[in-house]
Amino acid sequence: MYKVCIFDLDGTLTNTLESITYSVNKTLDKLGLTNITMEQCRQFVGDGARVLMERTLQAVGDTKLERIESAMEVYGSVFGKNCTYHVMAYEGIMDMLEELEERGIKLAILSNKPHQQSIDVVARILGKHRFSCVNGQREGIEKKPDPAGVFQIMKCLQVTKEECLYIGDSEVDVETARRAGVTSIGVSWGFRSKEVLQNAGADYIIDRPCELLKFV
Repeated sequence: MYKVCIFDLDGTLTNTLESITYSVNKTLDKLGLTNITMEQCRQFVGDGARVLMERTLQAVGDTKLERIESAMEVYGSVFGKNCTYHVMAYEGIMDMLEELEERGIKLAILSNKPHQQSIDVVARILGKHRFSCVNGQREGIEKKPDPAGVFQIMKCLQVTKEECLYIGDSEVDVETARRAGVTSIGVSWGFRSKEVLQNAGADYIIDRPCELLKFV
């Protein structure tokens, strides 16, 4: 019986693509570089802020990443101020979370978004008190797809891998779940296609938030 749902954040619970694209392009503006499109940004996210900026710089011509340190410094400041810019929960997410709570399921978040911005988005958009753990990318814990973050949540909540579901929208999330030995559920409404999730080997794929409830 599953007792815990561990969620990815961006593209799974919240649509944050506009906030990320906005912050990336504000960073590029400050560096005097051309902007990227939202569709490019959709493909660049998922592996943490540094990889996002590396992919971005390469896309706009800095193939040797000569400006990566400057970009990271600027992006950290810009995104810190704009991480909730036009962010919203996907349709049906709030109802799903409320029903999970009513069923006694513990909720946790594991994201590759910087830790403080993860906390800020959750508090503003989803309600911080409903989650037992909110973990973003930070020093001391390897980012996904390393399973360290999943193991930390399991230890904190005193559950086994057999009692956990991991829910995410990308191939990174599927791989994280596989490495942690937990059941993976891909969501088709996020930043990656259903085909990507299928090719990544997701145990299950759902098309609407309410479909998660059949697993608990």
